[in-house]
Amino acid sequence: MKVRSSTVRLGLLQTACSADAPANLKKTLACAARAVKQGAQIICTQELFRSQYFCQSEDHENFKLAEPIPGPSTAAFQKFARKHAVVVVASLFERRAPGVYHNTAAVIDADGSLLGLYRKMHIPDDPLFYEKFYFTPGDLGFRAWSTRFGKIGVLICWDQWYPEGARLTALQGAEILVYPTAIGWHPREKAAHGTSQHAAWELIQRSHAVANGCYVASINRVGHERPVGGDGLEFWGQSFVAGTSGQILAKAGGQREEVLVVPVDLSAVDATRTHWPFLRDRRIDAYGGLTQRLLD
Repeated sequence: MKVRSSTVRLGLLQTACSADAPANLKKTLACAARAVKQGAQIICTQELFRSQYFCQSEDHENFKLAEPIPGPSTAAFQKFARKHAVVVVASLFERRAPGVYHNTAAVIDADGSLLGLYRKMHIPDDPLFYEKFYFTPGDLGFRAWSTRFGKIGVLICWDQWYPEGARLTALQGAEILVYPTAIGWHPREKAAHGTSQHAAWELIQRSHAVANGCYVASINRVGHERPVGGDGLEFWGQSFVAGTSGQILAKAGGQREEVLVVPVDLSAVDATRTHWPFLRDRRIDAYGGLTQRLLD
């Protein structure tokens, strides 16, 4: 009997987005095909790849960008996954019901089956990141899925800053944490704060890899988007994969579209968790305070 290799190849799709949703889908599928040619087995899109980052304003017209799941995009990626025998994580604007919309990732196995959904749990509301206007907070909890090529968990963008989400996903056995992302600079702040903001974003996700002994794949977009005029947002790209000790295994550039294919050895997850037994030594009897907003 053939023994499956413990090494799998992650494909991260870092693109710039236009106002043409069908064109963005076509481009993303083409990038996925490039990733397949480079040997990718688990392919991940950036956050909300079908559109520009519309949350820069509160505009009811933008709800027209949403689609049901299952729907056209999941059907396209299910067909792609089945044809190429790859796993796909696709980030979508989900229309669940009238007035109820989610920022959702669809997890598709290598046979084309829709394994399940992750709905973004932490919803930001900051200048040019007005997500609370659009997205109902996720109600499916933190999840992990056994795919043909490994057990993966998915969280989305603002979820990156919360160790609780990473931990609860890892506790379900996730060997890889995937973070579809749309994050960038306010151009006026870049000179003063750009370096520290990017460093913090990368550092917190690398720390999730360390704390949980797993791989982290973060997929960001590139380009300067001004869908409502003004200064807009300058997305910083630099999608990356971190190893089980937090080391950067590969990173894309900050200015251009890129397909990043990175091999990861899943046997390192067990080895790391055995030698750095953070999960073993957790004091689960003492963490009740985490369910409180603040402690006096």
